[in-house]
Amino acid sequence: MPDLADGWASGWSGLLAVLVLAAVSLAGAHWAHRMTSVAPGVITSWPWLSGWDPSEHALSRFHARWYPATVVFLAFDVEMLFMYPWVLVVADVGLSAVVEMFVFLGVLLLAVLWASREGAFEWQ
Repeated sequence: MPDLADGWASGWSGLLAVLVLAAVSLAGAHWAHRMTSVAPGVITSWPWLSGWDPSEHALSRFHARWYPATVVFLAFDVEMLFMYPWVLVVADVGLSAVVEMFVFLGVLLLAVLWASREGAFEWQ
């Protein structure tokens, strides 16, 4: 009896299995998309203002006075990112951790005072 592994179908069976698997995967992804998609309507077609028409273009420019305020917000936000792990280790490290945090806050305060002196917070 001839061995099927030596026949012509043995080379194509792997390719056929991959193609069937790809087709089943695509059909499953399409089915999942169809089952979970929401029909577009007035409220769901605009992602802001509960479906109202926007009053300005989405890519409109902001006034330059907002950029310094944004940078200051990011500086204080990053400060909080540094303070969360500090809170976890301050009891173990001791006084040196407290001194290091106050040095960090002092440098941040100096940066805010410098920005204030340069007029970064003036709304003209």
